[in-house]
Formats: sequence, C-alpha cells, structure tokens
Amino acid sequence: MAARDHALFSLARLPDDARGRRRAEDVAARLQAFLSGRRMTYGEAGHGLGVHPNRLRYAAPTGTVLIRWDGARLPTVWTVPQPEVDPSDARRELARRYLHVFGPATPAAFAKWAGIGAAQARATFEALARSLTPVRTPVGDAWILTRDEPVFRAPEGPTAAVRLLPSGDAYFLLHGADRGLLVPDAAQRAALWTPRVWPGAVLVGGEIVGTWRRAQANLAIEPWRRLSSAERDAVQAEAASLPLPGIEGQVVARWEDRRATSASCGGGARSRPTFRGLPLDRRARTPRGGRRRRRPGSSPSAGRAARA
Repeated sequence: MAARDHALFSLARLPDDARGRRRAEDVAARLQAFLSGRRMTYGEAGHGLGVHPNRLRYAAPTGTVLIRWDGARLPTVWTVPQPEVDPSDARRELARRYLHVFGPATPAAFAKWAGIGAAQARATFEALARSLTPVRTPVGDAWILTRDEPVFRAPEGPTAAVRLLPSGDAYFLLHGADRGLLVPDAAQRAALWTPRVWPGAVLVGGEIVGTWRRAQANLAIEPWRRLSSAERDAVQAEAASLPLPGIEGQVVARWEDRRATSASCGGGARSRPTFRGLPLDRRARTPRGGRRRRRPGSSPSAGRAARA
C-alpha cells in the first residue's frame, strides 16, 4: 500500500481492550528488539523469537511492523517508527474509505472487512453519524457517506466489455447477504467464494459469468453460461493483456465449460475445452477497471440506491 496510508491499515485496527493492545505491543517490542533494524523472512523472524511466524501478525496493528508479500515466496518483515496518528482518527478515515467503495454498508460489515471488534465498528459509525445517510437496500438498512448520495443517483456510466478480476479484488470482496446481490445463484457463489484461496472472477458486460485461475502463463477459465464467440474473443484479448513479470512465452487460455449450458440451444450442448496461445503484452494495463459494483453509482444491477 502507499506509505501515506500506512496508519489507516495498521493503527486503525489496534484493539481497544487492554489485553488485545498489550499482546500487540508485546509482540511488536520483541520483534523490534530482535530485528534491530534488519529485514528477514517471516519464518526466520518467528523462529528466531521462538514463536510461530503467524503470531507476528498480532504486532501489525501497532503500526511499527511492515510485512511484504512477494507472490508465493516467504514474506519479508521489518520494523519502523510508529505513525503519529491517533488510532480512533485512523479508524474513522478507514471507515470513510470503506463506505465510499463498498457502501451501502453496516457497522457489522465494516468490522468483518477491517478485522476489528463489533463494538469498535459501531463506535466508529456513531462518531461519523453527521456525515452518514441511512438507506434501504434489498438486504436490509445500511449507510452511505452523505457526500456520495449524488453519485448514487447519477446515471450509470459505460460498462467495460470484459475484465478478468484477480482473486480478492474489491469488486467482489463481499461477505454474507451482500454476495447474493452480486451472484444470485448459490452454487455459483460457492464456486467464487471458496473456503480456500478464491479464484479470479470473469466479468462480462458488468456481470460475473465465471471464474479463472492461473498457473504461470496458463489460464483456466470456467464460464457459468455459454459465452458467444464475441464474448470469448473479448475474454481471450483480456487474458493476453495480463501482466506476468518474469514469465516468458505466451499466455495459454484453457476453457473449462463443464458447468456452462446454452440458453440459446435449450441448455443442452456442452463444448469441449479449447486452447489458444496468446502473445504476452508486458506493457498492457492491469486487469482492473471498468465498473466496480460497490463504488457509488456503478452497481451493474443497481440493486442499492439511496432514498431521501
């Protein structure tokens, strides 16, 4: 993340209770003393302290521990001075940003997303009460930022033809009932939001129509419905634009149509998997953009709207 946002995603999550804060500060102090200005892998630091490496995460909310992930490699950890920001101020700004991207939302949803206690989330929304507007949604009452209401009421903009959204993209980083607004079918929700690492989402015309996974330069695309030739060509073109640093050769897209049925053919025929080699464009943009469902005014289903 950007250095200027360091406090928002660290101190904003610092526990309010004495026990939780003491645990975070104790692990942070021990790690700082052990590293003494050095950087090392997550595993080395944990074993050097005689604890499981995952325990080091308790120190992150102090704002003094930074962790960098590099793909499947072991993350690197080091320590920095604590940001000079009040944790409550950081939490309120984090909530504003959350509501701007994911709103309408509730304190419970914010707590789940931020990894903080329910009481902390409720107190944060109460502190922001003057800048929030209550709204009614298909899954219950929620809140938006008052300043975002005009954007909710504005006409929707153009939709990108295709996007291959990466695992965990904010477009579908949802929990609970909100997932049903984006993917109504329960079986398809189970395929997208799996118990383990989520696949990527195939977005066609503003709607999620399948999933994709990548192993090196090999893409496995599993659509949930029969895609037209034009739609498949657009997916292939989007796959060709994926930036894959350090990987030579071509992107190979494999279609896995086991679950796709044809609406135009009565749902009967199923196509065989096909393969196509695509040239790799290293200068292409990242596979993000287009409409984002949760950003105000950009929901493809227009499922939620502010009401005066």
